Amino acid sequence: MYQNCIFDLYGTLVDIRTDESGPDFWEKVANIYKSYGAKYSADEISTFYHRIAKSEGKIERFFHPRYSHIEIKLERVFRRLYLRKGVVPSDKVISDTAIRFRKASTKFICLYDGVIDLLESLKKAGKNVYLLSNAQRCFTYPELQDLGLVDYFDGILISSDCHCSKPQKDFFDTLFKKYHLDKSKSIMIGNDCISDMGGAHRAGVDGLYIHQEISTPLEGNELICNYKIMDGDVTKIKDYLIKQ
Repeated sequence: MYQNCIFDLYGTLVDIRTDESGPDFWEKVANIYKSYGAKYSADEISTFYHRIAKSEGKIERFFHPRYSHIEIKLERVFRRLYLRKGVVPSDKVISDTAIRFRKASTKFICLYDGVIDLLESLKKAGKNVYLLSNAQRCFTYPELQDLGLVDYFDGILISSDCHCSKPQKDFFDTLFKKYHLDKSKSIMIGNDCISDMGGAHRAGVDGLYIHQEISTPLEGNELICNYKIMDGDVTKIKDYLIKQ
């Protein structure tokens, strides 16, 4: 019997498409910065964004050398981009920049069919529901609020808060320790064979895999899990979690 249901977010509960590769996107980002007094061209801000992000990654690796899968805080990247143009941004400007950056890259975002019913059914059945997401808090938490998901979770852990990401075992262990979870009564539900299922296996937790269009391709990757839903039907998750 699983008491603790640990969900991935993007590709599991939320369908999303983002694109940070095109010149149109970086033109939008340049305009965001220009609106706060930091003048960049699209090419310039793209170059320095990636350069600063790489620098932040090196800093995280220095302070956390045992992590194979590190996570940076994008707020630091956004702030350094302002500072190099002589603009000292407030926390509000950084927050607004993060949200506008995300919106500029997002093609669409929505809940998969059946998600609300699933979460409500789990809560009615007395289950504990947690979120373990490889993401950036600065724009993921606002998206959770906009999608009406926050109140369904008994705990939310986002990788940018923890310096590491799935499949790093330490990220899973942080969740178990913070909320005093029994691994034998916990299951990870996710759409990625490497970060979700591979990470859960390393952490000693059962896994339920759901294959979605944006899942990491299975070809060449080992899928280790206790249950599989290969057609992306979220409504089927309830059968495994409540009837166990």
